[in-house]
Amino acid sequence: MTLRGESYDARFERLAREGHYLHGEADLVCELLQDPLHAPGGPVLDAGCGTGRVALELDRRDVAVTGADVDPVMLAAARAKAPALEWVEADLAQARFEPVHVLVVAAGNVMIFLRPGTLPAVVANLAGALVDGGLLVAGFQLDGRLPLDEYDARCSACGLSPFERFATWERAPFEDGDYAVTVHRRAGG
Repeated sequence: MTLRGESYDARFERLAREGHYLHGEADLVCELLQDPLHAPGGPVLDAGCGTGRVALELDRRDVAVTGADVDPVMLAAARAKAPALEWVEADLAQARFEPVHVLVVAAGNVMIFLRPGTLPAVVANLAGALVDGGLLVAGFQLDGRLPLDEYDARCSACGLSPFERFATWERAPFEDGDYAVTVHRRAGG
């Protein structure tokens, strides 16, 4: 069963009540934005934003952010929480974003939940949303659906070079675990 909208949010509310920290993605994005060697400020595109958990936290930290998701139910929940933010209903495989973003974040296993066969188009569209030197940051489970070498090859084909890889959003070293957070950089920066 796929959780959507309020049910999706309820899961994260439960995790917060249980003492889990929910803002590792925003922490990493903010760290990358503060380092001039990585990304110079904002704006940020939260690709596959769902109900806006990451985008809302980035906005709370004064990061200019736009959320994009294909699911209108998820976006309705995001809009209800923050109507002043820009929320875009878009299929990442078909959307064309202006190349104004210094960072695109795809948290929450976005890359492994794509429709089969759309990874090349999604990576190309997200790469096209970046300014020269901008970063694509994606975290996803390594359960056989998307091998890292395939993801890296798709990024490379779009002019993105591997920059950093972690096992968690908190920057734990990657040692062939079951989750990866990968940072790729667009050429020209």
